[in-house]
Amino acid sequence: IRSYALGKMSGKASLAKNLELLGIQLVDENLKKVLKRVVELGDTKKSMTAADLPIIITDVLETSENQRIELLNCSISSGLNLRATATIHLKIDSKEYLEAGSGNGGYDAFMSAIKKILKKIHLQAPELVDYQIRIPRGGKTNALTEAIITWQVNGKRLQTIGIDSDQVIAAVNSTLKMLNLQLMQKEVAEQ
Repeated sequence: IRSYALGKMSGKASLAKNLELLGIQLVDENLKKVLKRVVELGDTKKSMTAADLPIIITDVLETSENQRIELLNCSISSGLNLRATATIHLKIDSKEYLEAGSGNGGYDAFMSAIKKILKKIHLQAPELVDYQIRIPRGGKTNALTEAIITWQVNGKRLQTIGIDSDQVIAAVNSTLKMLNLQLMQKEVAEQ
């Protein structure tokens, strides 16, 4: 099977050819969204293959255009015998928030910081029930990583999936999906 390059220098034709090889068809609007995400991921990952495309497509098409919470910047640091720290810069609706937190690992530090912001907007952090990290095509250290997180919210279990080449950022993306969902549900309940 012939492969066509994917990455930050990918063009629409290369992406279309890879999708064709997989038997996947997308409308032009979704093709543009997927291409944008491939280019973004190409900035952080040396190589991508057609095998990465199904998970990228799922992530792009699951993410709503109307996200109320947007991650503007995030710095997470952890190390051996060091307390993990995180600094996050979020935009919720039109207001920006900057907070720092620490924890028992990078993701715990992120959650510590995000909880400070959630308190300011009167939103309770969802309860984490299960957390899985998976490399979809396995075996390679540079593969895209899926973070699959199961949450307990208002007596219901919900699952979100985030992807990135960095597993902690994949978990951050999964968490932001959950928080956006919570904000949407809160808005509906208040109407």
